Amino acid sequence: MGKVKITETVLRDSHQSLIATRMTTDEMLPILAEMDKVGYHSLEAWGGATFDSCMRFLNEDPWERLRKIRAEVKNTKLQMLFRGQNILGYRHYSDDVVEYFVQKSIANGIDILRIFDALNDPRNLKTAINATIKEGGHVQAAVSYTTGPVFTTEYYTTYAKQLEEMGANSICIKDMAGLLKPYDAYELVKAMKETVKIPIQLHTHYTSGLASMTLLKAIEAGVDVVDTAISPMALGTSQPPTEALVATLAGTEYDTGITLESLDRITKYFTPLREKYLESGLMNTKALKVDVNALIYQVPGGMLSNLMSQLKQAGKEDKLTEVLEEVPRVRADVGYPPLVTPSSQIVGTQAVFNVLNGERYKMVTKEFKGIVRGEYGKAAVPIDPEFVKKIIGDEQPITYRPADALEPEIEKLRAAIPAGLIEQEEDVLSYALFEQVALKFFEYRKAQKYNLDAQHANAASGVHTI
Repeated sequence: MGKVKITETVLRDSHQSLIATRMTTDEMLPILAEMDKVGYHSLEAWGGATFDSCMRFLNEDPWERLRKIRAEVKNTKLQMLFRGQNILGYRHYSDDVVEYFVQKSIANGIDILRIFDALNDPRNLKTAINATIKEGGHVQAAVSYTTGPVFTTEYYTTYAKQLEEMGANSICIKDMAGLLKPYDAYELVKAMKETVKIPIQLHTHYTSGLASMTLLKAIEAGVDVVDTAISPMALGTSQPPTEALVATLAGTEYDTGITLESLDRITKYFTPLREKYLESGLMNTKALKVDVNALIYQVPGGMLSNLMSQLKQAGKEDKLTEVLEEVPRVRADVGYPPLVTPSSQIVGTQAVFNVLNGERYKMVTKEFKGIVRGEYGKAAVPIDPEFVKKIIGDEQPITYRPADALEPEIEKLRAAIPAGLIEQEEDVLSYALFEQVALKFFEYRKAQKYNLDAQHANAASGVHTI
């Protein structure tokens, strides 16, 4: 069996899940050299919502963050989460944008790209996988885990085999809502190990209270790598605590080779940060409690907080239970997509509309029409043609790979950025993903630079500014 390896999520998914991705680069940097010595398999440090958050909320350049982390982490692999044809945004991008983004991610320091598609449509992973192979990165192709009529062990092993044949170097079982139960994990990992020759990694969340047990059963079934979070930033909607798992496996055939002493320094570093997030209200105590209803409604933690804030804005917080009951019905209507970005937002928002309007599908969002039409890919369960007609009318459903309809767009995007705002080639990609947010950040960055230059000029000429 040998060692179980660990991917630490504190730099990405853990704070994305608990504090809406608000950890700053300056909060990360002082502990990175220590983290690099622990012996982790990898540090998940980029991608997911970090890219958007850096610019939108923290006035930081996500590329600069990656370069700074890479400069401190010299021995441990850096890993990112990549949404296939959606990259890190919310629509499908043309192939040239996907390829360029992969190239720049690897050039700036990423080793492993965990690539997934919300609908488990392999066509949406093809370009990102091929680009990663071309750039010499490690392709970790992810299977979005969910439950429903077609989601059998065989469904997942068939998909894993397909991903292996497409060039994946490892497979991740991505359980974003904490739905994978311990004995199901055992069966699934065992079946996958018999189906593919490449390593299997398991990613889950503590939302439903099962995650540590799920990891343990997966380890007994032969999983190669598991995702955990250092304890001050673990539990709730985050991952199971790293230290507890390391202690559990110590001295067994699955020993991680990581010492509790080396983790203790990291725990001590993040403990005051946790207190700070709790005091500021960034860490919502609701995100920390076990919610077994996740198993019933299948709502991931991030989606739950979105639903709560949508209802709060409408002054209808009392409708939460009704909305949670409506989510599985909407999901069934659109062919049981796994609830992960962007399908979770699309299904969730539509459930809110259905409840608040007092009539199902009286009002339909543009994105919901898109998912029904096939703009996001192929549903696992075919959608009832009558329902399709009701939602999209006479529009033609899409049966091809959605990105096949997109013209190359890098040059157009580059040309659309106002003169004097591009400081690095990567800015074109930041703009491609989040146009208005990126422009606002570029303006902020330029103003900061201008102020700094003015200060330097004044200092050099002996003028004191107060």
